[in-house]
Amino acid sequence: MKKKLVSCLISFTLLSSLSTPLLAKAQENTGDIKGSLVIAGGGVGTSNDDIYEKFLSLAGGKEKARIGIIPAASTTLQSSEKFKEDLVKYGANSDSIQILPVSNHDFSDTETDESTWKSQVNDKKLSITIKGLTAVWFVGGDQTKIVDSLRQNNGSDSEALKAIWDIYRKGAVIGGTSAGAAIMSDVMITGGDSLGALKESIGNKANKHVNEGEDGKKEYEPLSVQKGLGFFQHGIIDQHMDERARLGRLAVAAYTSERDKEKNFAYGVDEDTAMVVNNKDQKIEVVGRSGVAVLDMSKAELVSKQKARSGLANIKVSYLSPGDQIDYHLKSFEFPKEKVETKGFEYNSFNALPATGVFTPYGRLKAYLSYSLVDNESMKSASSYVYDSRGSGYEIAFQKENDTNGYWRYTDGQKDDYSIVNVRMDITPKTVKFQPDKKTSLTYKKSTFSSSESPAYDSIKGNLLIAGGALGSSNSSVYNKFINLAGGKQAKIGIVPAASTKFDSSNQFKSDLIKYGVKAENIEILPISNHDFKGTSENESTWKTNMNSDKLAQKVKGLTGIWFVGGDQTLITGSLRNENGSDSKVLQAIWDTYKKGAVLGGTSAGAAIMSNTMLAGGDSYGALSYGFTDTYDDMTQQEQGPAYLEKGLGFFQYGLVDQHFDNKARLGRLIATAYEKGNKNQLSYGIDEDTAMVVNNKEKQIEVVGRGDITLVDLAKVQTNDKFPSDYKNIVISCITPGDKVNITTKEIVINPAKTSTRKNEYYSEKVGPNTGLFSPHGVLRKFLAYDLIDNAQSKEIKSYAFNQNKGFELTFRKSPESNGYWAYTDGQKDDYSIVKVALDIKPIKVAIK
Repeated sequence: MKKKLVSCLISFTLLSSLSTPLLAKAQENTGDIKGSLVIAGGGVGTSNDDIYEKFLSLAGGKEKARIGIIPAASTTLQSSEKFKEDLVKYGANSDSIQILPVSNHDFSDTETDESTWKSQVNDKKLSITIKGLTAVWFVGGDQTKIVDSLRQNNGSDSEALKAIWDIYRKGAVIGGTSAGAAIMSDVMITGGDSLGALKESIGNKANKHVNEGEDGKKEYEPLSVQKGLGFFQHGIIDQHMDERARLGRLAVAAYTSERDKEKNFAYGVDEDTAMVVNNKDQKIEVVGRSGVAVLDMSKAELVSKQKARSGLANIKVSYLSPGDQIDYHLKSFEFPKEKVETKGFEYNSFNALPATGVFTPYGRLKAYLSYSLVDNESMKSASSYVYDSRGSGYEIAFQKENDTNGYWRYTDGQKDDYSIVNVRMDITPKTVKFQPDKKTSLTYKKSTFSSSESPAYDSIKGNLLIAGGALGSSNSSVYNKFINLAGGKQAKIGIVPAASTKFDSSNQFKSDLIKYGVKAENIEILPISNHDFKGTSENESTWKTNMNSDKLAQKVKGLTGIWFVGGDQTLITGSLRNENGSDSKVLQAIWDTYKKGAVLGGTSAGAAIMSNTMLAGGDSYGALSYGFTDTYDDMTQQEQGPAYLEKGLGFFQYGLVDQHFDNKARLGRLIATAYEKGNKNQLSYGIDEDTAMVVNNKEKQIEVVGRGDITLVDLAKVQTNDKFPSDYKNIVISCITPGDKVNITTKEIVINPAKTSTRKNEYYSEKVGPNTGLFSPHGVLRKFLAYDLIDNAQSKEIKSYAFNQNKGFELTFRKSPESNGYWAYTDGQKDDYSIVKVALDIKPIKVAIK
């Protein structure tokens, strides 16, 4: 049974003050606490060795750790048993781990009535057991159940809770995930979302019961709080931060808590991430795979811009990444020495659009602030919105100030890793109104690009591994798949560096292949380029003549695998095609070895070159609004503007391919290109980062491998308005994940058999608002479709918007008779969804913001 994501509301709503005694400090005399905390934001993967090993280390080490698991938050014992299983996998002694009898309710997957455990929390035997532990872990679920299980009816601590405090003071580690993180602070957030917190919890009086349906359910929920267990005494904790877009609700909770607003930071922990609290050093270390949002509310103030509606101004937002540290006493940050400042050395320079929905590049908070603002010399400020279906909501404005900075490094191979400090955030009431745009003023230009079809080869024995970019060195499933297709560890692999301006990515990929078992002498970086590389004494631009070298062509024919690194895809095609557009001898040799059985692979730019029509520039909003351009302005055009197309190398002959798909929100760009230049009887493919689609030419089948998903776009039944550009009906969207397959000729989708259908068995039944930007939960396409539409019995359609100033697009995703979802837990207890055949309509709109 899936863990329900929606927290229940408790008996009161947080208003403009937290002076109530209910939220008094949980432990007035904590003394010198020698223990530590591991506070995880939820969705901790079994494979997240950093968190597991940190917890075990703080518990005394794998041999000495004695761990108690408290199951109270959950409705089943499954998550507790799974956590115990994971600890054993990481080396803990099974006999030294026990699930403690702490609960106020029965569990659905046992024959025992665990509701009787409530009466045992003052049992001396349980207290003695706890006092013999070196660690306690709280599983996820409903945080109020944990508190109720460990506190007595009069609000005082049970003997079991006193025992936990006792071992914590003496040196034990206390950990928890999701609900188990929420209980850590004095002020425990128990319900609500960002829009509901802003509308109903900071003195806004006119919004009660607005947007309430006949069933009494609303599109948003107000903030609610309760007294937590207070193990962390230095601020408010929230969890599932970025995935559920809870920054707004954390800001409101922190603002309305006077003690925390003035004295402490407030912390929002992402999924698959933990903040590790060292009480002795008064420091927090970020561990895991995402980040921790940190809010400084000390100078925040309430502002009123509309009648009976208020906002918040002058909030400082920081976002810390794994390896960063926070001194919570000094309210300062420390970063690994290899991270470099971005201020004054910004890498990006493009005009970032407002974050308005699932068409926004870098559409989650940390990525948006990193690429679109802090590491972007063209931007001084950026904005997002959150509103209900009537348009009543807020503008969220982010601004660089004198103390704003970013810190960057590569992590896990060549993934960008950012830390952000001191971005100003102002939240202002706004009303957003949309109307159909019947008379567009946009200058939409059709594509003049014409690409002769590559010859069809029915007898290709080789395969393709096409990765969407940001491929992690730790992504063993992708590396092992490529190596196996190349013939195993005896494979002979050539790396084509042409897309990049440096050899870093080629050297990194070679190093990774060696790590996964390929012999170093069997790997060569091929001298293929039409430009010079930075940091070398040789002028690699002279390599351009190598494309017709008989010697190099002969070497290529002896390879079993060829890999194209990322960068600028036009540099690859420019390094392998003659001036007249014909194939060079080396490109002919690549084709020859591919047809005979070699695997061709590539990431990012190395993926873009795979199809015959190559997408080389533009974003979704630019492609839908302005169409196509015949000119190319280097890498900056990959982030914005109309679409730019060139002829690719055509190794994949069954449709269009796009990459960095979800992170750069390229669905609109792929749709526009597929409609004008694609074969509507073929699917088009959008590949996420750290993910690959493996093409088996013999079986005409694609398999998903890696950590994200592949979006399938089917335009076979699309309807358009010939007099109005980018007005589409009946686009069909599917999202498939690792273990899923699709037939590239019949378009039949085969779902991983471990997944179960959600149709007529939907887990949720909720009224949901539109996806509007950085304060909207489930901001990436697949999760938006999964949680808000496919696995939600109450939803028949959901909306998202993309707009800039007074023009934009309304996206309506609809359930069709063929729609279905498939769900399973993967990597521990992470929800994993596949989405099949959702209908999408896109309509141009006019936008008015007041």
